[in-house]
Amino acid sequence: MALTHVLLFFHLLGVVSFFAGAAVVGTLQLAAIRRERPSEVYALLRLAPVGAALVGLGALLTLVFGIGLAQHEGFGFSPAWIQAALGLWVAAMAVGGYGGRTARHARHLAQRLAGEGDAPSQELHALVAARLPLAASLASGVMLLATLALMVWQPT
Repeated sequence: MALTHVLLFFHLLGVVSFFAGAAVVGTLQLAAIRRERPSEVYALLRLAPVGAALVGLGALLTLVFGIGLAQHEGFGFSPAWIQAALGLWVAAMAVGGYGGRTARHARHLAQRLAGEGDAPSQELHALVAARLPLAASLASGVMLLATLALMVWQPT
């Protein structure tokens, strides 16, 4: 098996892991918005670290094996589409990290409130449904789709 195939396999495995993790986290976040009881919110958000781990693993695999593939194929960092993809990758990670931080705080608050009587909380609902972090997560997803488009079509 050629080195190109190995590098491409792990790069694509990273892409699948990245998008699967993002889908898990996004689905759990949207489902948590519709819940009122802290125990229900916590039951959903406590699974988010699994999705976040998939995102982290995918991010690492895509970066390491993508750079390795670009070097092996003789592209290096010169083509504009590779530079744009790397820039979008960095921006998506930063913006997505900001969006995920609020969900992490909501998970901790939901866990605490569930142990203190499990009464609905405006503070928890406001944290789970905060527009700016949700918009940041959505923007991160759009940047990742743009990165994927650059990788597939490799515009010159």
